[in-house]
Amino acid sequence: MKKRIFIAIQYLEIGGAERSLIGLLNAFDYTRYEVDLFVYDHRGEFMSLIPKAVRLLPERKEYAAINRPIKEIVQEGQIGVALARILAKIDYAIYYRLHRPKEGSGIFQYIADLVTPVLPSLKEYGTYDLAISFLTPHNIVRDKVLAKRKYAWIHTDYSTISVNAKKELPVWDSFDRIMAVSEGVKTTFLQTFPSLEGKVEVMENILSPTFVREQADLQDVSAEMPAIEGELRFCSVGRYTLAKNFDNVPFICRKLVEKGLKFKWYIIGYGGDEALIQANIRQAGMEEVCILLGKKANPYPYMKACDMYIQPSRFEGKAVTVREAQILGKPVIITRFATSSAQLTDQVDGVIVPMDNEGAAEGIFAFTQNQTLRQQIVSHLQSHDYGNENEINKL
Repeated sequence: MKKRIFIAIQYLEIGGAERSLIGLLNAFDYTRYEVDLFVYDHRGEFMSLIPKAVRLLPERKEYAAINRPIKEIVQEGQIGVALARILAKIDYAIYYRLHRPKEGSGIFQYIADLVTPVLPSLKEYGTYDLAISFLTPHNIVRDKVLAKRKYAWIHTDYSTISVNAKKELPVWDSFDRIMAVSEGVKTTFLQTFPSLEGKVEVMENILSPTFVREQADLQDVSAEMPAIEGELRFCSVGRYTLAKNFDNVPFICRKLVEKGLKFKWYIIGYGGDEALIQANIRQAGMEEVCILLGKKANPYPYMKACDMYIQPSRFEGKAVTVREAQILGKPVIITRFATSSAQLTDQVDGVIVPMDNEGAAEGIFAFTQNQTLRQQIVSHLQSHDYGNENEINKL
């Protein structure tokens, strides 16, 4: 008989964790495994990429209400979920006033603790051999699903956020295994939860070079990213959030322009920081240089079209886009965030530049002028296999 696996995630909007889930789903041997996917809210460009062999479970309105505007779900009659979320906000506000956590730290655990009890059970689907909670909140898989074993994924560099460890620990400890997407993520997670060391495994995000290259060939993007002689094309992909640091890109661009570099920097993504990024583009006077292309269901043709891929993040768990750019043979530049050494080997398959705007600009400029190093890196990328479908064996 096939092993039964349950996987839960909030939605399939464009994002690194969501893209890595698609990679995981494509790596299963469906002659041996039967996979049920429960997406709380059936939205997002990646819904169309779910493999046909996966059974997509029906959307449940209570679960879909977890992330939607409270006013909207009240109008739909989701009073229980709405009240739980309001109470979670009050609970977190009290914690925030007392502890002042780092900017960017979320309230997911507060929401999960109060919302999960009002959600309907998922035990009607029977007992699974394995249940996977691929993204927070993990309470749902813990409390609502029947399974012989349960695994929770951790995608976050815990050194960059502040969490109520006392509140989170019982949830993490209830899982049989915790899968960290990189050694760096494992290390920082265990600095917060040292008692969980025996449960944490490293399993990198699964990427298929065949899939990435096929997607990269599906579209001609020359109209949006024209090739101009003597001008370099940079590309970055990610959500417009604090973590990705796109708000500083206009100022890095200005310093590069002052050095005489001819280039355009294209940023693909979406998110709450878009207005801030646009304002900084205007403030820096970089409207013709720093260009937001917005949300793209398929970012790979744009990555393929660029001369260099840049990930200017403040922090990362494991940047899927860095590996994707390497698969496409692109010289990669990343900033020196806490887990940067887990993303690439400096001067071998990419370069690491300082985090500050001046240092980042200096590092990027120096790399653009070093044709020998760029070619060495490209040659290295072309001679190495950056696929890792065998990571599925760890699971």
